[in-house]
Amino acid sequence: MALELDCLIVGGGPAGLTAAIYLARYRRTALVVDEGKSRCSWIPSSHNHAGFPEGIHGTDLLDRMRDQARLYGARIETGSIASVREAGDRAGFVAKTADGRVIDTTAVILATGVIDDQPRLPDLYDAVQRGLIRVCPICDAYEVIDRRIAVIGHGAHAFREAQFLRTYSADVTLLTLGRRMELTEEEKAALRDDGITLEEEPVEAVVTEGGRITKVILRSRRELAFDTLYSALGTLARSTLAGQVGAAMDGGGRLIVDGHQQTSVPGFYAAGDVVSTLNQISVAMGEAAKAATAVHNGLRRRTG
Repeated sequence: MALELDCLIVGGGPAGLTAAIYLARYRRTALVVDEGKSRCSWIPSSHNHAGFPEGIHGTDLLDRMRDQARLYGARIETGSIASVREAGDRAGFVAKTADGRVIDTTAVILATGVIDDQPRLPDLYDAVQRGLIRVCPICDAYEVIDRRIAVIGHGAHAFREAQFLRTYSADVTLLTLGRRMELTEEEKAALRDDGITLEEEPVEAVVTEGGRITKVILRSRRELAFDTLYSALGTLARSTLAGQVGAAMDGGGRLIVDGHQQTSVPGFYAAGDVVSTLNQISVAMGEAAKAATAVHNGLRRRTG
């Protein structure tokens, strides 16, 4: 027998859990199905999340949010959604979990986020947790003011990130890991004007001592000294389920939504990094609050 819900929430990061909290307090039946792969769990300490000036670890924040959602009656399960389709004979959707369970739901909030294209470096997770390799300059560039910074990447995202970090340090290097950077003359001039060094030679090793990066060794055995590295290889939106129902996306596969976070498919909402927006916890939470409220109001208009 199919499980019947007011709303299925796919993804249990800050966006999905915020939606669960709101819907539970709206007295709606909601289920979060989460694979446990939230980018938030990679955050060693967030200092720009309001209310935590001393910083909070990403996993601690997720634990608190799960506890809060469950306090109000939200259901959270570990698992994955394999497919979703419009119900056809009525408003709503039919989803199927990876283990074959069928879910009938009036609305869906997709909060699956994105996957980072990480550099192929040893002990990556440990390096991120120790702050040796960072992934979000908006989140933590304040902590590396006046440090020697390397940005790993070779596309437009890396170019923009290097320029962004120049606000915090005069010593910024763009490491392309051996890939040739396709830059216009205007972009090359911008790098020169900003004093950003471009290194297109492959990296052989990253050396750490005493819990910090001491140097990067290039293929030619030339050594470069840095205090921290930022990975800027880009992301992949986890929007496959949205594609199954035909929701509109931008060129990067991120979802296009209206002012209430509804996609081009009525009843199918999205919040967080999977949306074409700024990748920030605070933004994800705000979008989820809007989506959950829109779901609640839509249900109220139908059933009271």
